[in-house]
Formats: sequence, C-alpha cells, structure tokens
Amino acid sequence: MAEFVYPPVIGAALTAFRALDVRIKIIGAEHIPAKGGAVLVSNHISYLDFLFAGLGAYRGGKRKTRFMAKDDVFRHSISGPLMRGMKHIPVDRTDGQPAYEAAVRALKAGEVVGVFPEATISRSFMLKKFKTGAARMAADSGAPLLPVVLWGTQQLWTKGRPKTLTKRHVPVTIMIGEPIHLGPDDKPVMVTRKLRAAMSEMLDRAQREYPGKPAGPDDTWWLPAQLGGTAPTLEVAEAEDEAEALAKAERRAARG
Repeated sequence: MAEFVYPPVIGAALTAFRALDVRIKIIGAEHIPAKGGAVLVSNHISYLDFLFAGLGAYRGGKRKTRFMAKDDVFRHSISGPLMRGMKHIPVDRTDGQPAYEAAVRALKAGEVVGVFPEATISRSFMLKKFKTGAARMAADSGAPLLPVVLWGTQQLWTKGRPKTLTKRHVPVTIMIGEPIHLGPDDKPVMVTRKLRAAMSEMLDRAQREYPGKPAGPDDTWWLPAQLGGTAPTLEVAEAEDEAEALAKAERRAARG
C-alpha cells in the first residue's frame, strides 16, 4: 500500500512547493544511507516538518521515512488513510510502548523511521529538551541516528500563528548531518546529549546562512529572540507549553 500512496503524496507536495516557489535548499544529502534502517531525528518548528524532513531523505537517497505521529492524526477521515497508507506509526501518548516496538521492528526491517525528540513544536524556534526515545530505538535496533535540522518552515504554518500556506518565495533549509552510530556501551542519555549538541550546531549554521529576512518590523515573529526576533524565549515558551498542557488536562477532566 505504501508504494502506491507515498509517491503521489510526495509528488503533490513537490508540485505545491513549486507553485509557491518555496526555495528549498538541501545540505548534506550525501549522509542519507542508501539502505538499512536509520532513525531520522528532526527539530520541530512547524506543522509541515514531516513533509520537509521526509523530502530531505527522499531526495537524498530515495528513502521513504515512516514518521511517528500522535494517533489522533490516524483517526481523521482524510489524513488517516494517507498516514496508514504511507506506513507511518501511530503513537498513543497514554501508552507509547506499542509504537516504540513497531518503530524498532521497522528499523530492523531496514526502514527509515522519523522522530521529533522535542515531542511538540518549539514556540521559540530553538531546540527544546530532547526525549531519549530516538537513542533507545537506535540502540535496540542497531540503526544509526540521522540528525536533520529544518529552518524556514515556521513561516508557513506553526503553533500560535495563522496558516500562511499560500506565502510565496519562502526559503527553506533542510540540513542533514553525519549519522551517529552507537556502540554497545553507549547510554541513551549520553547519546541524546551528543545528538542535541550536534543538532544545535547545525541549527546555528542554518540560521546564520539563511537567505530570508523579515519583510519589516511586523515580520520578526519567526526569528528567535536571540537573533533579534520577537519569538518567545525558551523559558517563556516552556511556560506557555505548560499552561497549554494544563488547560488540556482540565478540559479532559471536565469531559469526564
């Protein structure tokens, strides 16, 4: 099913990107393994990140990435059949073990599995804390970690901002780093720190070399505070995330 669904979805995405003149630049495509399992690990700044991170792997080595995503998306009448057809992996946040086991099986079968270790979109557009799941999957499957950094995607559609899917000429950087191979004695916590450090350097480079500039003083929302933008700092963004999580929990409790 995946081979019938995935290529048309990729084709439709590329057609849309061309129509909008999304200026995609892929750096490090040579790091995509030609075969075998790999845990593709991406930062998360946009609702469209799975498209762009997957595009990097597809253009770099014709690899199809099976992303781990919350199961709500799989229950949707439109996105559900597409997600299942592309063999993405549903994650139940109340019990993530079945998804973890499915991901490890896919890796052992030679698939590329996509993970967002921050779990949610970063409102600050900087790296949040990483969960250790990606490193544990790499250790359990013997697959390498493949760091990927995206920049510019937040201008199209991100948390707390209206969709701007028709915005034209947006530059998007997709940077792929060298695979990180785990040794038998490597601990997931330490590997996760190494991974985050590597991705932090990649993100810094992507931001420094990014060709896009704010259109004016009212267009600095997509730039991190440390780069002179008006995006919230990591600390403020973390507080906003906590408040949102609390509000969701209270709504669930009210529904009984």
